[in-house]
Amino acid sequence: MAMRKLWKKGLIGALAISMLAACSDSSSSSNEVNSDLTLEEITKKAKEEGNVNSVGMPDTWANWVETWEELGTEYSLKHKDTDMSSAEELAKFEAEKEDATADIGDVGIAFGPIAKDKGLTLPYKTSYWDEIPDWAKDDEGHWIVGYTGTISFLTDKNNVKNAPTSWEDLKNGDYNVSIGDALT
Repeated sequence: MAMRKLWKKGLIGALAISMLAACSDSSSSSNEVNSDLTLEEITKKAKEEGNVNSVGMPDTWANWVETWEELGTEYSLKHKDTDMSSAEELAKFEAEKEDATADIGDVGIAFGPIAKDKGLTLPYKTSYWDEIPDWAKDDEGHWIVGYTGTISFLTDKNNVKNAPTSWEDLKNGDYNVSIGDALT
């Protein structure tokens, strides 16, 4: 596959296609970025390839299913994902080099700079680049942060009269604590 990109998630619909297809010219034998492509040219190249192969972007993570459905509906693209950790993704892209089997990966915020340092990314700046805070992007466009996690306290107010409001309260209180996925 000529098209390769390790990218920190953040776009849907046509913008996701632009990230994927902007990575290379599929008629070229090199893996150089053609950053002068228009959105129409990028969309055409993505449709010609017809597939998006991702790593670490399963339907159940960060609502990727909606992105894949939109790409399928709007551009007739098929999607396949191999779920893996950020470290596994970087190892895969590094091992495969120019013979990449995946187009795109979703890695944790700490892994974007590592991927850039290893030469695994291709720069791309979205149409809304200037709206992204500086802390959430690489100056050259090698990665952006599309979402972050938040730690929170959920309290059953029917059974807990004095809910914790700080880590200190939680540490010193007499609470039954369960740590887990907020979605489940």
